[in-house]
Amino acid sequence: MQKTRLRKYAKLIALMGANVQPGQDVFLNAGLDQPEFVAMVTDELYKAGARKVHVEFSYQPLQKLHVRHQKLKTLSTVDSYEEEKLKFMAEVYPCRVFLVSDDPDGLKGINMEKMNKAAQAKYPITKGYRQQIDGKHQWCIAAVPGAAWAKKVFPGVRTSVAIEKLWEAILSTSRVDEDPIAAWEAHNADLRARCEFLNNLGIDKLVYKSSNGTDLTVGMIPEAVFCGGAEGTDKGVYFNPNIPSEECFISPMKGVAEGIVYSSKPLSYQGQILENFWFRFENGKVVEAHAEKGDEAVQKMINMDEGARYLGECALVPYDSPINQTGILFYNTLFDENACCHFALGKGFQDTIRDCHNKTLDEIHALGVNDSMIHVDFMIGTEDLSIVAKCRDGKEVQIFKDGTWAF
Repeated sequence: MQKTRLRKYAKLIALMGANVQPGQDVFLNAGLDQPEFVAMVTDELYKAGARKVHVEFSYQPLQKLHVRHQKLKTLSTVDSYEEEKLKFMAEVYPCRVFLVSDDPDGLKGINMEKMNKAAQAKYPITKGYRQQIDGKHQWCIAAVPGAAWAKKVFPGVRTSVAIEKLWEAILSTSRVDEDPIAAWEAHNADLRARCEFLNNLGIDKLVYKSSNGTDLTVGMIPEAVFCGGAEGTDKGVYFNPNIPSEECFISPMKGVAEGIVYSSKPLSYQGQILENFWFRFENGKVVEAHAEKGDEAVQKMINMDEGARYLGECALVPYDSPINQTGILFYNTLFDENACCHFALGKGFQDTIRDCHNKTLDEIHALGVNDSMIHVDFMIGTEDLSIVAKCRDGKEVQIFKDGTWAF
């Protein structure tokens, strides 16, 4: 891949993604797949004014070894140095950048019950620190090709060719082939305009219907708004948390969802592939679920905590989005969730509530935003998906028809 294109992508991540501020620290997490690009992003972060870039590498085979060999008590412990890092983040509000490249099947065979029990034990300790930084710092998730991921997406070619093809798909869908900064400014403006239209409707409920069997009605929070593209911190620093991104999203009312919804794409969850799954809701809660592939993982997911069975996000993405137009199934949520409409089970977004920075977290949850230790996006968009908005003034407005925007 041409280094000039990669440099444009690295600069986009630093300036439009994280939008690092002069003197701000950055925590950058990446796999071992593209160290040269990690160095390139680090360089751009420093050029943008970062005080210090803390680079941390992750590796799925090591995670499997830790889960296999550590005792549950050890695996469940937040060591003092780990807690000090969380305290540091809650004090200085660093940018966080994640360069994802994991093998979609990379944790297959791991002891999920042990891993989940450890996560459940750690969550009460880590939750408070994470809540302290929510809405107060910038973060960005972007992607680089991993060899195993590339071969999953392009199985019929050599690994080197698959990596090059995946690089091409990542760069094109991230709008790097244009003037990236100008392209993202225009894209953010379009998403803002769509969100404004939706917010002016006064939506009470969204009704989803598709020929695959999806028939679900989801309630909206009166104080909630649709968001998309760039987001702002409490200090007014704007950043793009996902590169790429095509969604207008909102946190729905906890406890108001009736019907059934079917997945439209496979999902890589905790390093394992889930396929052909569905959820049935009563009073906002998943009361039944099944997957043709990965059913055990689905059952463990919805039982992670009390909030795991409730919706935390409704996201509107046209079926003819640039990502879906590639014809590629990425097996990666960052891309597949931006190919078509999706929901998320678990934690909702506090920044979808009007004037969220002047409200406590308890006040936001009291309005109806769900709380959970998980946030798992799954794709439900189809080429014939219909979404009708039932508004508080009694009007019904078709906002999606044949899988895409009706306005």
